[in-house]
Amino acid sequence: MKAILYTEYGPPDVLQLREVEKPVSNDNQVLIKVHAASANAVEWRGFTMPSLLIRLMGGGLFKPKDQKVGVDVAGTVEAVGGSVTEFKPGDEVFGVAPGSFAEYACNGESKFVLKPANVSFEAAAAIPVAALTALQGLRDKGQIQPGQKVLIDGASGGVGTFAVQIAKSYGAEVTAVCRTRNLDMMRSIGADHAIDYTREDFTKNGLRYDLILAVNGNHPILDYRRALSPQGICVVAGGSLAQVFLALLLGPVISRLGSKKHFFMGMAKSRKEDLLVLKELLEAGKVVPVIDKCYPLSKAAEAIRYLIEEHARGKIVITVE
Repeated sequence: MKAILYTEYGPPDVLQLREVEKPVSNDNQVLIKVHAASANAVEWRGFTMPSLLIRLMGGGLFKPKDQKVGVDVAGTVEAVGGSVTEFKPGDEVFGVAPGSFAEYACNGESKFVLKPANVSFEAAAAIPVAALTALQGLRDKGQIQPGQKVLIDGASGGVGTFAVQIAKSYGAEVTAVCRTRNLDMMRSIGADHAIDYTREDFTKNGLRYDLILAVNGNHPILDYRRALSPQGICVVAGGSLAQVFLALLLGPVISRLGSKKHFFMGMAKSRKEDLLVLKELLEAGKVVPVIDKCYPLSKAAEAIRYLIEEHARGKIVITVE
């Protein structure tokens, strides 16, 4: 089969389309014929970090240790292991599988759910990591409640567009922070208010929020604290390495000094029960994936480069013929 491989350190152009061994599902696994995948920070982040840092973090001394690319996937079940009971060949599913930038991908049956009939493969592939991050950040870390004032900083990206819609599904009053060109899009997906960060700093306008989800935002943690209500919660779910480091270092300390809480959210957990929650939101039309562009598998390097350089609106999807 054909698959994208990350064989050496360098710019996105080092990604190569190669012929590799087709995976085989073991006893509790499902083999998926991939129709679409999508790109997340886990795919592009390494290309923006010094290779020395990646090496020191255990990514591989001379070349990338894990050469597979992609996690999000949507496709058709090709084969199932002997103990798999939920799926059969021909089922249309979406979920997570390492190495999804390929013609086939494989993972345990708990990592997939049936694709809603009203959703395309491209839209379903846009869901897993980004929407799981939004859901778990708002619900689990942020403890979102109906009627709360919720602000999404970095609202126009993959996680942000899902966060706006998921927060609305919980009955929150949602403010989206984005650049000028994305204001109308934010309102179209349900945001009650949209702030252009090039013209207004929400941390200095005197307004307060019960919950802030910072997705690739550009504010230090103390600025977010200033914008919180007395019992408010800030969840940092992305940003620069400096922002992540400060959130990890200062968040627990600041949280102990008063009633305002700060949390850093790492990689989303691919739990089946949460994929089912997202499936229900998709079926009800409460969440509609925002897709900026689709690229064929052979153009994966171009897709990652676009994500890094152009700040995509919503998700970038990889289609597999």
